[in-house]
Amino acid sequence: MEPRLKTDIIVQAALRLSTQQAIPMVIARRGDGDAGTILVKLNKLDLGCIVLAQTRTPGGELAWIKATGENAVQEAEADAYIDRQVKRDPDIWVVEVEDRAGRPVFQGRIL
Repeated sequence: MEPRLKTDIIVQAALRLSTQQAIPMVIARRGDGDAGTILVKLNKLDLGCIVLAQTRTPGGELAWIKATGENAVQEAEADAYIDRQVKRDPDIWVVEVEDRAGRPVFQGRIL
């Protein structure tokens, strides 16, 4: 089982990786630094957006699910989904990545 890292450490590592790869990324909302989950708004520009939600595999490894569905959605729909989740859980972190290619900047596989 992978040791659990603090959420703020995971986000900062992804921010460094995105900077190294010249992928624009911003922390749109800071949640709880110890236990907040992460939503990633993957903005593929004119190709739409995908919201990835942090999860864990049965073995405890970090993974991601496409919370807005398999296909990209309009930005307004992605934002509405994020707003609903933040209302349910104020500890959530929201990170926005702008990358037409949709390259992942967070460790873990997309389920």
